[in-house]
Amino acid sequence: MHEITTLEALEALYQPVPVAASTVKVTDHITPHYAALIQASPFVALATVGPEGLDCSPRGDLPGFVRVTDPRTLMLPDRRGNNRTDSLRNIVRDPRVALLFLIPGSGTTFRVNGRAVLSADPTLLDSFAVDGKPPRTVTVVTVEEAYFQCARAIVRSGLWKVESQVDPKALPTAGAMLAAVTAGEVGGETYDQTWPERAAKTLW
Repeated sequence: MHEITTLEALEALYQPVPVAASTVKVTDHITPHYAALIQASPFVALATVGPEGLDCSPRGDLPGFVRVTDPRTLMLPDRRGNNRTDSLRNIVRDPRVALLFLIPGSGTTFRVNGRAVLSADPTLLDSFAVDGKPPRTVTVVTVEEAYFQCARAIVRSGLWKVESQVDPKALPTAGAMLAAVTAGEVGGETYDQTWPERAAKTLW
């Protein structure tokens, strides 16, 4: 294996240097165009870091669920999930976060790097309520870097093409995976059969 161990060796492989379009797009705030991308997105991956290591967690909701409060501030409600709170535990101890927004049908992705805090302010939580159900916390992100990503990864992957969709029946189910790692103590067919109804009642 030819391991790359220095920046000089890395940079020698990646020539020519980035063109202007790859660098001038980086801002320290959310521009009106960048806000339009966030407001169109129903999905974002949230990356955090903490004493136990890294975490990257999916977040999804109705388009525009990440609120652009002002050009330097984003707010992300924490909807119901599995209560592992991996990302939230990290933020409490290390505020550094990264966000990657996806927009169905678009090759453009959008990235934000910054620092976050968690808020449990009742008025703020109520402002994010869906069907009368507020989130338990809101992640408030102070933007340090914001920029759109080139579409090559989406084009190469064919992510939004119908012919790229995988038949769920070809994949292991959650119940099967749980049963395999717990010697059948958790999961199984009953888990899979009851999940749709359970999820429908606990989306928010």
